[in-house]
Amino acid sequence: MTAGLVCGRREGSTTIALFAALLTLLVAISTAGCGASEKEKEPVVTVEAVAPEREDISAVVTGEAVVFPVQQSVITPKITSTIREFKVQRGSKVQKGQVLAILENADLAAAAEQSKGEFEQAEATYVTTVNSGVPQEMQKAELDAAAAKAGYEAAQKVYDSRKDLFQQGALPRRDLDAAQVALAQAKTQSDVAERQLADLKRLGEKQALKSAQGQITAAKGKLQASTAQLSYSQIRSPLNGVVTDRPQYAGELAAANQPLMTLMDLSKVIAKAHISRAEAALLKVGDAADVHVTGSDDAIHGRVSLVSPALDPGSTTVEVWTEVVKPDARLKPGMTAQVSMVAKTVKDALVVPAAALFKTAEGADYVMVAGSDQKAHQKMVKVGIRNGDDAQIVSGLDAGEKVITAGGYGLPDKTQIKLQEAAPAKEAGDDKAGASDEKKPETPGKE
Repeated sequence: MTAGLVCGRREGSTTIALFAALLTLLVAISTAGCGASEKEKEPVVTVEAVAPEREDISAVVTGEAVVFPVQQSVITPKITSTIREFKVQRGSKVQKGQVLAILENADLAAAAEQSKGEFEQAEATYVTTVNSGVPQEMQKAELDAAAAKAGYEAAQKVYDSRKDLFQQGALPRRDLDAAQVALAQAKTQSDVAERQLADLKRLGEKQALKSAQGQITAAKGKLQASTAQLSYSQIRSPLNGVVTDRPQYAGELAAANQPLMTLMDLSKVIAKAHISRAEAALLKVGDAADVHVTGSDDAIHGRVSLVSPALDPGSTTVEVWTEVVKPDARLKPGMTAQVSMVAKTVKDALVVPAAALFKTAEGADYVMVAGSDQKAHQKMVKVGIRNGDDAQIVSGLDAGEKVITAGGYGLPDKTQIKLQEAAPAKEAGDDKAGASDEKKPETPGKE
């Protein structure tokens, strides 16, 4: 029994020893595995990179616009009358001064004839007044002046005769003095009569002529007014254009100052867009611009003709006009279109794809550069013009460096990278190319 007990103890010790050895082995294997994991290489990120290019780049301002004609006119008659006849229809091309419609004008024509007769009568009265003889008052004044003059001459003779007799001693002094007083009175009467005659001639003839002239002026003004009223019955075109609206028909009543028809000059149209103040500050009159119409791939070329100096009070935006001379049938007043205006062009700029630009949490721009050490390096850059898929780098990047365009988003600085060739550009007519590829915007003004 003692021997059996000893044997059992030996077997148990052996089992324990084997278990301890196995546990030690497992710990060693586990420890060896952790060490190998810690020494495993850092992950390698596959990226695509391109070198910057030297090329011209333009800052393009885009916006939605509404098409308007440069000139249009809503025709409103100045008088209320029945429409006798329309000379044009909707869609008719008209010339400036052309008669568009005629209103009933029989009463106006009669009034014009009456005014013409009154004017002719006033002219005849004026001629009669100018060519007539001196009025009765003037004749009386002339007779009075002649009688006064004759009395003066007679008094003069009496005085001269008495003066001779007085010198001879044949006449007393008092008779000579009496003759002298009579002469002075006669001279005064003659002078007064002459002045009255002269005043009457000057003032009488002037007032008579003035009265006749006033009658002519009044008659002429009445004739002009009636002639103008008659002319208002003929509606004429103020511009060269097309009739775009004519809501009434012959026989209806045309009310004064109410729309009768609408004319538009379609030889020159403008696209009015409202853009932000920051973008408007880049534009100036004469900048090249394109108008894009829905359903057409071809741009319609134009130019910036107006940058409003004031903000729109409702939207706080700036109204900008793009003018198109001799537009085709695609541009119709009232339709919406997209405008692209070239604000600025930089020659021989350092350009990178816009996909290579990233922003820090603070809003600063940076790119990830594929270094020769097979690592990605973050470089802060200053960006100039952004145009669709391209962006200008003003500073912070050398022309020989390659910027990461794919796989760089959120990539930490100095991450191990592996360069992969960029996918070849889609060839013309390749229907298998990705449909999601965006078309690079055209520079306005270029074919």
